[in-house]
Amino acid sequence: MRYLFFIFIFTIITFSSQAQQQVQLNKFMNNKLSLNPGYAGSLEAPCISCVHRSQWVGVTGAPSSEVINLQVPMFNNRVGVGASITHDRIGPTNVWDFGLIYSYRLKFKKGYLGIGVEGTLKGYRVDWNQTTATHVDDDLIPMTESSKFLPDVDAGLYYNSDKFFVGLSISSLLRGDLSFMEDEAGNTDFSRDEIHAYLMSGVVFDAGENLRIKPAFLVKAARNAPVSVDLNCTFIFFDKLWTGMNHRFGGLYTENSNVAAESIGFMLQYQLSNSLRAGISYDYSFSQIKDFNSGSYEFIVQYCLDRKDRRYANPRFF
Repeated sequence: MRYLFFIFIFTIITFSSQAQQQVQLNKFMNNKLSLNPGYAGSLEAPCISCVHRSQWVGVTGAPSSEVINLQVPMFNNRVGVGASITHDRIGPTNVWDFGLIYSYRLKFKKGYLGIGVEGTLKGYRVDWNQTTATHVDDDLIPMTESSKFLPDVDAGLYYNSDKFFVGLSISSLLRGDLSFMEDEAGNTDFSRDEIHAYLMSGVVFDAGENLRIKPAFLVKAARNAPVSVDLNCTFIFFDKLWTGMNHRFGGLYTENSNVAAESIGFMLQYQLSNSLRAGISYDYSFSQIKDFNSGSYEFIVQYCLDRKDRRYANPRFF
């Protein structure tokens, strides 16, 4: 009965929310379900998480993102189901994405391997009234809003034990047509979703009686785009206080840009109870836009049903 109530609450949130594809967060650990459908069920309890990101604060039309993830283990942790909603807004463009996730989990001696697939519906909308044309009466700029909806498929493998995880996934397999115009021949194939690949891994180990250290990384790759690498290191005190930093490499570099990173971020989270964790993070960009903004902020809340019938070996580190 508690599971049905949990899913009912998430359904209400779903129909009052918007969502998007491949949102970039300061700490990817807060968004693994969106990146890898094989992750569904790995927390071994029904969990819902909500993330908000305000990027490049102070810049007009800067990106703003929201993520809502739900996952529920079923059939003695052999199956994980979930849903993911993301929303991204930048300037006149809103992109939203709703995904349903299924993961079959194979039991190994020390952990599980999740084989996951996600079916998504992506929506794109551009409000051309928020744009300013450099040429008056430009026929290529519509006078009203443009929108379209596209189906897509993601897939992933995710292995985890109490102390280690590794995941490999690919997204945007259907490579949807994102164009809002056509040429004289009727072609619209000016812009498409590109297949993205993600490799992630991490480990947690004891560094004292009341301290654990959790290093992790994420590699993101797509055709015609620079490879991006996120390095995380989190310190967990008394299994309650989480603090750490994120170092992101990648992006477009010029002759005047020779820094060794795209951005650096800092994170603070607190385990308020066995079920509830909340946190905030901040990251600072090293790119040329750094002179025009006050950094980027993220807020996260995660709630997991505290199952009295299960004895957890440790908090949900992954």
